[in-house]
Amino acid sequence: KAYLRNKSVSSSIKTAVRKFREAVVKGDAAATTAELRAASKALDVAVSKGVIHKNAAANKKSSMAKAAAKAGVR
Repeated sequence: KAYLRNKSVSSSIKTAVRKFREAVVKGDAAATTAELRAASKALDVAVSKGVIHKNAAANKKSSMAKAAAKAGVR
């Protein structure tokens, strides 16, 4: 049961991060901002459920924020 719950949350993280990366590649500032928020929320949910470590989530959010800044999104 726990494995399935964790897998579901983990999958949602991967999906959110993938959508963010796709938005960055497209260069759509509004979509990038929205997907960054969605991915950050997915990571926070995963941390609260104990699926990933808080520092791992922080590192991922930081790298996404850097990518967004590099793409010219504030």
